[in-house]
Amino acid sequence: MEVTLAVTSPEQMQDLGRRLARVLAPGDLVMLTGELGAGKTTLTRGLGEGLGVRGAVTSPTFVIARVHPSLTGGPALVHVDAYRLGGGLDEMEDLDLDVSLPESVVVVEWGDGKVEELADDRLRVLIDRAKGDTDDERREVTLVGIGARWAGLRADLA
Repeated sequence: MEVTLAVTSPEQMQDLGRRLARVLAPGDLVMLTGELGAGKTTLTRGLGEGLGVRGAVTSPTFVIARVHPSLTGGPALVHVDAYRLGGGLDEMEDLDLDVSLPESVVVVEWGDGKVEELADDRLRVLIDRAKGDTDDERREVTLVGIGARWAGLRADLA
């Protein structure tokens, strides 16, 4: 499954996160890819709002991982910034994400090549500045579902 969406503002990026949160469940792994300032944390902020978690969702760059417990009885949001982790899964294992994954929604920024082994089913979210567009806020967001879990995602986002 692959879906590409146009996002024209930070507010729309956050709204996309809220819509994605409706289809997320405990055990889901979401991998975010995009250059600095692309909107990865903004999307995650929307996910947090949609999941009803406690605490402001901010970039976990300096703490590597931040856990946001649910206020509604749903899954916690584990937000990881793997940018500074160069050792792949070995360093990620030190964070005990495999323990958190079954009960939480785990969102990993910069996780390509580092966390794929955590789950056979995962959602990759690629955020790119729209090519040839002079509007600095416009993004193309491509959702790539890997595994049977994500086969019907397009209908879920309508």
